[in-house]
Order: sequence, then structure tokens, then C-alpha cells
Amino acid sequence: MKTRIFGHTGRAVGEVGLGTWQLGAGWGEVSDETAMATLRAAVEAGTTFLDTSDVYGMGRSERLIGQLLKETRTPLYIATKVGRFSPPGWPENFTRAAVRQHTEASLSRLGLGTVDLTQLHCLPMEVMQRGEIFEWLRELKREGKIRDFGASVESMDEALVCLQQEGLCSLQIIFNIFRQKPIHTLFAEAKKKNVALIVRLPLASGLLGGKMTKATAFPENDHRNFNRDGQRFNVGETFAGLPFAKGVELADALRPLLPAGETLAEMALRWCLDFDAVSVIIPGAKNPEQARGNARASDLAPLGPPLHAKLADFYTRDVAAHIRGAY
Repeated sequence: MKTRIFGHTGRAVGEVGLGTWQLGAGWGEVSDETAMATLRAAVEAGTTFLDTSDVYGMGRSERLIGQLLKETRTPLYIATKVGRFSPPGWPENFTRAAVRQHTEASLSRLGLGTVDLTQLHCLPMEVMQRGEIFEWLRELKREGKIRDFGASVESMDEALVCLQQEGLCSLQIIFNIFRQKPIHTLFAEAKKKNVALIVRLPLASGLLGGKMTKATAFPENDHRNFNRDGQRFNVGETFAGLPFAKGVELADALRPLLPAGETLAEMALRWCLDFDAVSVIIPGAKNPEQARGNARASDLAPLGPPLHAKLADFYTRDVAAHIRGAY
């Protein structure tokens, strides 16, 4: 797998990482055995960047990664998040004591003395604007509990606020063929400041996997069932903010544009990787086959300017007006 330098850290990471929300909770059931097999398959395919959060399965995802770290000799870059775990819950989470408590709990579950990256997990804009929470992360960095800090955000306004923070290492954003706004509002500034960009939901919760129909049903404990209209958290985290039926229509409309021999998922992942502002993409996987398939995007040829122009026109003409939620 090809690698990219992760922001100002100087560290090279595999450009196709693994998001592990699916291995914690919120995407239907995944057994411990399947979760571990998925992690191993990703690493065997060249993935070195693993993204998790303390709230994924209330620590389950971190514990699984901790188990992987005990058995692999492959150097891995581990990124976790804080801010959404309960107890104590919101708004008490946004205190120095809670940030410290949750960081130390993550370290314990991961079996680490220092975690590579801790990210704020989609916190309210006013919390990030006040700025104290970034100073608490700097304290943890000085103490050696975290190597770097970043922020996972919902909107470009939030991203630009965070970019003003001294020492910010990374921003995690939603970016895919259906969510192209970051290209024009964020990429240049992030590159200027050498801030790494982590791309989540590159397949738009599976819409860009190309296998869904309007009749596709999801388990009761899958967020694509219980949050498809933003009932539980930001609607943009589910199907990129698109109404499900419209998203299926739009995904089907992309098929005539597929390069010869490529699947829709491969084109969608390759599209993200074609932007040099992107440091790593973190598609999720619920089984080893998906993890290996995601990794193959690194070996594909760039899509080329003509296809990029068509996909930009498609977004502007057919997609943008249908996106809901903070963006």
C-alpha cells in the first residue's frame, strides 16, 4: 500500500486506514472473532492507521485494537477520540477532569502508555470556540499521554475554527463524492498549515458501495436504521446527510461513469485519494473481505481530470441541494 506523511508528525501511514465504528457498535452485530479477523486482514493488506473512539461500543472498539496490538509487530498509528463517552456525559465531558479521565481510560483499554492521536469527537461549536479544551489536550501532550491532538468535526465552519488552534495535528471530516464542499473551503488552508486530513465516510455509509436498493433494510441497532433522518445525532453521519431513497438514486446514476473494470466502491475510494490534501481515508469494514477490498483502492490509477470534472458537475447539479445537516 502507498503511504502518505501524516501532517507535521513526519510519520508515514498507509493511505487507506480503517475506521472501527463498525467494530464497536451502531452498524449491526459483529462478533469478536469477526472483528479481530477484520483488523488482522486490514493490517495484512497494508493498513497502518486505525481510527477509533472511546464511545464505539462504550470501549469495545478500543479493547479489540488493544488485543491486536498485543499480537502484531507491525508499527501502527492509533487515533482515538474523546468527548462523547458517558459517564459523566454532556456537558460535564467538556471539563479538564473529564478529558483526562477519558484519555486515561482509553490508554488502559488500548494497553498503551501513549496514544498517537487524540481527537475531539464532534463537540459543540461553542466548546471549541472557547478554546480551553485544546489547552487540556496540550497538557496531556506535555505529560506524554498523547503524542498529538486533533478534532473530528461535522462542518467546515467548525474545521476552520479548529485550524486556528496552535499545535493542531489533524482534522477528521466527512468527504466523499456526495460531500465535496471541503475541496473549496478547507483543503488549501489545511495544506498551508500542514494539518493532516482524515476522511471518514468515504463510501457515504455504504451508499457508494453500490449494493443498496431502496428496499435495503438495516438491523434495529444499525444507525442507518435509527439515525437516517438525524434522530440520534447529526444526520450527516448517516448516508452523508442524503435521504436514503435519493442517495440510492444518486449512487445508481454514477454507474455510467465507472472506469472499466472498477466497482463503484473502488471509484469512490480512489476519488478521495486523488486529492493530495487528504492524508488518510478511513472506510469501515465489518468483515475481512471488506477490509481487503478497501485497501485495494491504493493500487488503482488516479481517475484523471475528465472524470473528476464530470463528478464535480454531478455533485453541483444533482447532489448538493439534497444534503441535510451541518456541512
